[in-house]
Amino acid sequence: MNKTVRTLLIVAVLAVAFFAIWKSGLIETVSDFDAFRAMIERAGFWGYFVYVLIFIAAAVFSLPASVITITGGVVFGPILGALLALTGATFGAAAAFLVARYLARGFIVDKFGENAIFKKIEAGVEKNGKDFLILTRLVPVFPYNIQNYAYGVTNLNFGMYVIISAITMAPGAFIYAYMAGEIAVNGISTKLFIQLIIAGIILFGVSQIPKILAKKKGIDMSDIK
Repeated sequence: MNKTVRTLLIVAVLAVAFFAIWKSGLIETVSDFDAFRAMIERAGFWGYFVYVLIFIAAAVFSLPASVITITGGVVFGPILGALLALTGATFGAAAAFLVARYLARGFIVDKFGENAIFKKIEAGVEKNGKDFLILTRLVPVFPYNIQNYAYGVTNLNFGMYVIISAITMAPGAFIYAYMAGEIAVNGISTKLFIQLIIAGIILFGVSQIPKILAKKKGIDMSDIK
């Protein structure tokens, strides 16, 4: 089987999978908090696995992830929900990366290789390696789902990509899932306001990391904007 036929076959399989997801109503369910919550709760024990698998599908097929993260905090509780959200987001990012690198690389390069975001990421990795990944994960300039595929066609090490992605996604995953879980369990309270202040301080601190890293490594921040 030549490369072109293999690429077309893989793209066809992914297209069929996406069509099946769309016809099943999953996209609408994931976008609807109440419907998604009900689906996870009906799954019982298997809800943990369903939740993570849906997160992976969201990353691979670029489905909305905000409702998924918030639902995790509400259904599974603040701590477990945050851990499951981070697990799902990390596995999802890894899956999209692997699809780009080993399954649909030729198709992605041919169709999106000249895309401005892809070109900036490719040049950034070539020049700054993993430091560029850290910056783009922490500075929300490029959409996460596009980053997953774009990094898959670079020479970035897969293990390093997964570790850095998990670490840089952790603050957001924990804060959003934890806050959602706290509101669901304890409602609006003084404790919640204190936690929101702490969360704001943490997010502000995280937002300063790219500037510090860029200055230390001599990276021009305009390269990622």
